[in-house]
Amino acid sequence: MIEINIGALVVLLGIPTAVTGFCFWMLEHRIQKREKQKEAEEAKKQQEAAARERAREDLQIITIQGTSAAIALGEATARAMQRIPDAHCNGDMHAALDYAAKIKHAQFLSTPSARRATLF
Repeated sequence: MIEINIGALVVLLGIPTAVTGFCFWMLEHRIQKREKQKEAEEAKKQQEAAARERAREDLQIITIQGTSAAIALGEATARAMQRIPDAHCNGDMHAALDYAAKIKHAQFLSTPSARRATLF
């Protein structure tokens, strides 16, 4: 008959359990490492997206400022042309000035700060 004492039995049963526990610990460690990497990548992507959004907003502001400057220059030129006595300005010049003024006011009223100011 096979004789096994209690100490040997505990050692024989403990080795597979220890190996299995070690494997699960390694697996859990790898999973946590990947989660940290994903969180770091996600934070980096969020920062890049925020930077792109700020750049887009800056571009929109510059575009609006450029458009306003072009309207102001055209309006100043038209008013200067009206003051010249020999320049024969037809009704198109007056219509263009009225349209430019209308667009300037519409642009101002469409800005978020102007909309908030008109609410009160």
